[in-house]
Amino acid sequence: MKLLLIEDDASMQTALQRALSRRGMEVLACTDGLLAVAHWTQARPDVVLLDLSLPGLDGLQVLEQARQQGLLAPVLILTARGTVGDRIMGLNLGADDYLPKPFDLDELEARLRALGRRRSASGATAENGSGFRAESGSTASFMGTLRYEKESGAIYHEGLVLELTPRELHLLQALMVRPGHAVAKEKLFEWVFPGEVDVQYEAIEVVVYRLRKKLLPTGVTLVTLRGLGYLLKVGA
Repeated sequence: MKLLLIEDDASMQTALQRALSRRGMEVLACTDGLLAVAHWTQARPDVVLLDLSLPGLDGLQVLEQARQQGLLAPVLILTARGTVGDRIMGLNLGADDYLPKPFDLDELEARLRALGRRRSASGATAENGSGFRAESGSTASFMGTLRYEKESGAIYHEGLVLELTPRELHLLQALMVRPGHAVAKEKLFEWVFPGEVDVQYEAIEVVVYRLRKKLLPTGVTLVTLRGLGYLLKVGA
């Protein structure tokens, strides 16, 4: 697994590079927030480990810029700033997990590998999907202008890969298995946060909110059905 570590503390960076490299990861490091997105673009990592307190650009600003540029690798935020506000802001900007300092190395490794496995299982292709087009010959399901290629896991809008974070992708995949049918909130939670016992149940609503905004240009609406769950429909 290729890991991009964005951390400005030299001792922390060295310790994490050594420890995670010993555990079989290829660790690339960046110390400056201003250079982080460029490093991310060049490295094409499987997972990003991101500190919030960075010189040049704050970690949340780095995350926001990366997502805007279509960099979709899963992100684990690692920081001493463990307030609820920072957690919510990080999730809203596209973070996939959050681990406050100090932390246990075994737990960090487990979370990183879980993010890496979800990325592989989702069939994610390249970081920036803006130039990738759909390929024929695979089993697909459709909803309006969206097409879900079940073999690859990719979802396309008008022939182009829809740019989503891994959790948003998992949520949309679950809704497009049977387009137009409601999926219970509990089932969606299991699909988006598999085996993550420390994630609060309400976290699924954050992912729903982000995905709903990203679907606006497609003409497909993510609808909340009270007591039933969520479904997709064409139009408002």
